[in-house]
Amino acid sequence: MNGASREALAAARERLDALTDSTSVDATQLAAELAAVTALLDREVSLRRVLTDPAQAGEAKAELAQRLLGGQVSGSTADLVSGLVRSRWSQSRDLVDALEELANTADLTAAQKAGTLDDVEDELFRFGRIVSSNTELRAALTNRKATASAKRELLRSLLGGRADAATERLVTRLVTAPRGRSLEAGLESLSKLAAERRDRVVAVVTSAVPLTGPQKLRLGAALAKLYGRRMHLNLDVDPEVLGGIRVQVGDEVINGSLADRIEDAARRMAS
Repeated sequence: MNGASREALAAARERLDALTDSTSVDATQLAAELAAVTALLDREVSLRRVLTDPAQAGEAKAELAQRLLGGQVSGSTADLVSGLVRSRWSQSRDLVDALEELANTADLTAAQKAGTLDDVEDELFRFGRIVSSNTELRAALTNRKATASAKRELLRSLLGGRADAATERLVTRLVTAPRGRSLEAGLESLSKLAAERRDRVVAVVTSAVPLTGPQKLRLGAALAKLYGRRMHLNLDVDPEVLGGIRVQVGDEVINGSLADRIEDAARRMAS
């Protein structure tokens, strides 16, 4: 997003944080309702255009949103959506993208409140690795001819009782409503959003063998010092690394033979 849309989304994020800080607001319910509004506006293009029409007064668009959603969703959701349509958007589709992000953020906030956000981050990462290594599973989850209910049932058999409820909800929404994204891109976006809830950077660490506890602690501390932010380590094992280690943070890759070398690299890059 750029311009007006970026400003509108930033304001919406602040309103969502203020809402979910309240103990009286059910973040899980808020997420479900925002996801339902996302689906509605993604489907109803003409309505989306009316609600983002810059020629219309913001208050008039907010009143329309209230009339449409009143009695269908909670007051908190209706107020949040009304605030969104009061804002100006560079493109009408940006409103839907913003709603989708807010829905996902609300679910991640629910996990954070429950103390399971770390589990959700790890599960999203692991699920992405499973999908990338299993072509049959990926084909089943991305098959355009398969019904949404069939995909939900498949995900329920894979994740039900094995993953956090928030993980299952996030992945299910992504798979049943990809909105033009690849499954891999959607999972990566969810992982980044989860990391942002903790103001952490995600580092994908690939090693030939599992790292020891002390190695993980040293590596995490070195990377946090290097980047000046808390780090979340997504750990992967690949024998082809041949005894070494590979760390990717965004587009940047650091290679070394052991976690100790990463610490040395951090010191050199910081100097």
